[in-house]
Amino acid sequence: MPPVERFVPRFAAEPPQEGLPYGRWEERLQRELQAAWATLQDAPDDLGEPQTIVWYPDRSWHGRTYVPATTTTTGGYELFGYVRFVPSEEGGEPHDLSAHADFTDQTADANPQWSLDLCEEVIGRWRGYNGEEAAMTLVWGRPLVAGGSIVTAELADLAVDQCELADNRFTLIAPDDYRGYLLEIKLWNPKGKRLAMESLYEGDEEESP
Repeated sequence: MPPVERFVPRFAAEPPQEGLPYGRWEERLQRELQAAWATLQDAPDDLGEPQTIVWYPDRSWHGRTYVPATTTTTGGYELFGYVRFVPSEEGGEPHDLSAHADFTDQTADANPQWSLDLCEEVIGRWRGYNGEEAAMTLVWGRPLVAGGSIVTAELADLAVDQCELADNRFTLIAPDDYRGYLLEIKLWNPKGKRLAMESLYEGDEEESP
């Protein structure tokens, strides 16, 4: 097999290992996330109160598991974030829980042209040749078009991660902003037909084919 032309981390994260949170575990994650939302910096006065939290599939990378979430507020904003923790070993409890949170006024309801509703946060760095760095990015969201079954993250048309939809939600961990290339998120149906594509960057969206 010849050497690869583009040397980047591919499928670096573990696929989802658990179902969507429920019961006492969900309550524990919810407390962490609500505490982070309550201390948001620069939050607008009309932010409002969080509504029901929507959880996304877990992904693990670099010894940490990430469980993302979103919720709308009574003020019309969206709160988003994740809870990070060290997974349990041999039946023990997860530990070192911490949460990251943010907000936006850019919602799917206000942007009917979107085909995918995406959130993202950089969670680390990967160093390549000649000091070039990729931003390892946690991406989570939901399709806004029907018929999809799996979502991929692609860097210059090279698939670097993928996730099957779970209750119409997905989570990815992939390298972004590497050597001038930016991530694109693509939705596929079970027959391998692309249904939608979005860039992580405003203004780079492409209409569904």
